[in-house]
Amino acid sequence: MSTPTKLTGPSLETLFSLFSQSGDIPEYEIVPEDEVPPPYQALLVHNQHMTVTVEKHHGDLVDVCILARNQVKDSYARKILLALHGSGRIVQFGIVRIHLAYCSEPVRAAILAGKTPLGRILIQHNVLRRIEPTAFLRVIPGAAMMQWFNLERPRMTYGRLAYIHCEGKPAIELLEIVAPE
Repeated sequence: MSTPTKLTGPSLETLFSLFSQSGDIPEYEIVPEDEVPPPYQALLVHNQHMTVTVEKHHGDLVDVCILARNQVKDSYARKILLALHGSGRIVQFGIVRIHLAYCSEPVRAAILAGKTPLGRILIQHNVLRRIEPTAFLRVIPGAAMMQWFNLERPRMTYGRLAYIHCEGKPAIELLEIVAPE
């Protein structure tokens, strides 16, 4: 798999580099949105929050599990898993970098508390937002991701890179990779 020659949004490598233990970078390639097959097409190719989309797809709420976090001044990043509330099954891996200066104090406090998925926080606080997918990824999970997704062998899956604009500002960069179906 290869790295694209030109990327117009956040990059997978940049987001992984926010954490010192970034040896869990998966193999990936950028693919056009029309090459994202079902059910990944419905899970990823949209401008909605993944929290809502994943919950609807699996018929259960999701809980956030923070694997690592990093804060430098107003830049807060976290590496997370989303787990189904009922079974605990991991359905998504993600990395997010949030520019906290673009967030109100209540939103900032909820994000830093780390108890609620980001999409739910933004929805509950009525933050005016626009989600802009910038790239779609075909992913071969590495060892860490295989463990999180409970895979015995690598199975191809898909993900996306995106910005979330809050109150008109590019406040959030994100990587979202769904568990193989």
